[in-house]
Amino acid sequence: MRVVSGAPIPDWAALETAFEHNAPDTHSYLDLETGQVVQVVDSRPEDEEKRTMIRSSGSRYVHLDPASSREQYRWMERFVASVEDGTLKERLILAIDGKGAFRRFKDVLLSYPVERDRWFAYRANLLHIYIDSWLEPRDVALGENPPWGDPQPPAEPDVPLEKPIGERGEGPTETLRREARDLIEQMPALELPAAIAYMTFLIERKPTLSE
Repeated sequence: MRVVSGAPIPDWAALETAFEHNAPDTHSYLDLETGQVVQVVDSRPEDEEKRTMIRSSGSRYVHLDPASSREQYRWMERFVASVEDGTLKERLILAIDGKGAFRRFKDVLLSYPVERDRWFAYRANLLHIYIDSWLEPRDVALGENPPWGDPQPPAEPDVPLEKPIGERGEGPTETLRREARDLIEQMPALELPAAIAYMTFLIERKPTLSE
C-alpha cells in the first residue's frame, strides 16, 4: 500500500466488514478511484450489472480477500487462551469444539459482558493486523493510512489451543457426551423420566447452545 496525496480515502468501515465477511457467494472489491467497497453476491441477479462493470474496468477494482474461517477460528483460540476465568475458559473450549463453534462461542460470551467487549476489541485488533498485512505487499495507492494506527499482536501465540483429550482420543465435547451416556446407562429406569425432563428443560432454556 502507498499513501499518495490526492488518492481516494477508503471507506474504512466497509473495508473492515469486507475482510471479516467470508461467505463463499459474496465478493468484495475496492474501487481505486472512489475508495468505495463494492459487494457482489452470486445469488442476486440484480448484481449482474456490477459484475459486468467490474470485469470491464481493467485494474480499477481490487478484489478483497477476507480472513478465512480457519484464520478467524484461530483468533477465537488465541482469545480463549487469554481468558483468566477458569470456568469461562472451560465453557469456551467446549463451545469452539466441533461444528457451530462461532455461534456457540458468541452465545457463551452473552453471559459475560466484560469479556464479550474484550473479545470485540481483541478480534478488531487481529482483523486490523490482517488487513495491514494484506495491503502491505500490494501496489494500492490510498489517500491516508488506516485509522487504527499500528496494531500490535496479542501476547498469546498464534498456535492451536490445547484442548483436553479423552482417554479414547476424542475431543472434550465427545468426552462429555460419552460420560453422560454412560451415566444414563447406569441409572435405574424409574429415574430416567426425571433425568429426561431435566435435560429437556436445559435444552429448551438454552436453545442457542444446542447443536
